[in-house]
Formats: sequence, structure tokens, C-alpha cells
Amino acid sequence: MEAINLAQLSEVISKYGFPIVSSVLLLYLVYYIWKYITENITPTLIESNVTLVALIDRIRMLDNDIIRLQQKLDTVIVLRDIEEIRESAHGKPINKDKTGI
Repeated sequence: MEAINLAQLSEVISKYGFPIVSSVLLLYLVYYIWKYITENITPTLIESNVTLVALIDRIRMLDNDIIRLQQKLDTVIVLRDIEEIRESAHGKPINKDKTGI
């Protein structure tokens, strides 16, 4: 602070008293923090929340795709095993080159 501000501050403290001046300064500090949070932090949090929800939705879609692919793979494996069992039961040689797909 400049010398003039300190002189003015000391004059205000001597006129109104330290508790009142410190209460007013504390009130200003609370107002400043509240204003900063509402103008800067809250919009950023809202934007981050929207992004987070979008990412969670994409992860769920990927998880569903993985589950579907795993089910398809399991079905192909079961069908291949059934085909091998049929071929061995009928006496035909099993051709390992077949993919069975």
C-alpha cells in the first residue's frame, strides 16, 4: 500500500475502531471470493461436468460393444466346436484350415 492509503486507513481505524474496520475488510474479502467463484469457477465446473458426462456415455457404449463382440466370439467358438464334433462323428477328416465362420 502507498503511504496515503496507510494514512487514510489509520484515520478510518481511529475514527470507527479496529473491530468495525476489520469486519468491513473481512466482508469485502468474502464478497471478492464469492464473486470470483461464481464468475470463474462455476462456469468451468459446469463445462467440465458436461464433458465428464459425455465421456462416461462413450465408455458405456464401448463397454456394450465389447460385450456384444465377446458374445459373438463365444458363439463362433461354440459353433466351431459343434462342427468339429459333427465331422468327427461322421468319420470325415477335420480340416483345420476352415475358420467355421
